[in-house]
Amino acid sequence: MKRFHVHLHVDDLGKSIAFYSKLFAAEPARVESDYAKWMLDDPAVNFAISTRGAQPGIDHLGFQTDDAAELAGMKARAEAADMALLDEGTTTCCYARSEKHWVTDPQG
Repeated sequence: MKRFHVHLHVDDLGKSIAFYSKLFAAEPARVESDYAKWMLDDPAVNFAISTRGAQPGIDHLGFQTDDAAELAGMKARAEAADMALLDEGTTTCCYARSEKHWVTDPQG
């Protein structure tokens, strides 16, 4: 299964946690001093916020996969479409260790 990932930068983490907790009717699955994450099933989304950005707004969008084969398939499709691919490999990001591959859309 794939899960859509949205990461936003916010100015006030506490206010944003309160807002999104009410919006999603759920508390975050993880909270750190500069970060919070909800793992929602309906819709299937990994929604994260942090205060690390230069300005509020979208930091990045992505897909989280349940297994390595799904991730490899997505990477292969990006390569077959001649997308510029940044292969970060296994890394630590957002308080989790995972394998990451990045592409940039036509709008940058």
